[in-house]
Amino acid sequence: MTTNSDISTRNTNHRHTLLVLLGPTGVGKTSISLKLANYFQAPIISSDSRQIYKELKIGTAAPVDEELAQAEHFFIGTHSIFETYNAGQYELDVLALLDKLFLQHRVVLLVGGSMMYIDAVCKGLDDIPTVDEKTRRYWQDIYHTKGLAFIQQELRRLDPEHAEEVDIQNYKRVLHALEVCSISSKPYSELRTGLKKQRDFNIVKIGLNCPRPVLYDRINQRVEIMMQDGLLEEARRYHPYKNLNALNTVGYKELYEYMDGKCSLEEAVQKIKQDSRRYAKRQLTWFNRDQDIHWFHPDDVDEIIHFVNKFSQPCRPD
Repeated sequence: MTTNSDISTRNTNHRHTLLVLLGPTGVGKTSISLKLANYFQAPIISSDSRQIYKELKIGTAAPVDEELAQAEHFFIGTHSIFETYNAGQYELDVLALLDKLFLQHRVVLLVGGSMMYIDAVCKGLDDIPTVDEKTRRYWQDIYHTKGLAFIQQELRRLDPEHAEEVDIQNYKRVLHALEVCSISSKPYSELRTGLKKQRDFNIVKIGLNCPRPVLYDRINQRVEIMMQDGLLEEARRYHPYKNLNALNTVGYKELYEYMDGKCSLEEAVQKIKQDSRRYAKRQLTWFNRDQDIHWFHPDDVDEIIHFVNKFSQPCRPD
């Protein structure tokens, strides 16, 4: 059952609704999204920053062919790990897509757990200053000479708030935050104004969550299933490209440590479980700041539909 007050009415006069289904990794967003897509006759736009990569199917828990056939999907396997893609480009691409989809659909689903991608569509991104090449080289040199632990410590010192939210194991994100801190003389988190851009459609955010022990058990089981489904072979296929940003991802980077002789396979699998649980915790910390999210248990599909119907007034086709 939702724990928030009634949704704001500022956009409820709009005819079209973007239904955002979010939550931590492993909570069951895919199965719920298919039920909602069927009820509302709605297409699904993925807001998972890794499921866009066609090479990474198992480790990102991308929908399988049977699931993809149940609803029209977008941004699943549409890009290559060798391409550069970010939240800013995603914002532009999704808004352009929504203009087309809303010509045919009253409700469109945005489904996933990538915090920046969701915020890019719903709120817009802040104007972060461009980093000059000198500053970029400075922090790159520090990273290469002193290592990840040192730049993590520097980010915690310069911007403890952002250090708690960012994927602290992703050296590129840590470096970017440090670069921005340097050129602006302000914490990266302070530059995030939180000012929302106006959208010409209604936004209803549904969060899925369950008790922490249950969520962690689901995550652990999912990692085991991924390994049975061939995650090790999928990761090995792209081992030569392990330094690509797309592969600096939970499920792959731990297996690359195993392949590089830094740990056993059993240790790598346990590390995937641990890092996945930590990522889920970071997601919930981020989402819990958003008072527009209405939270439900993954089993509460009928309650979710009833709730959304109050504000989007969607009609099923006769």
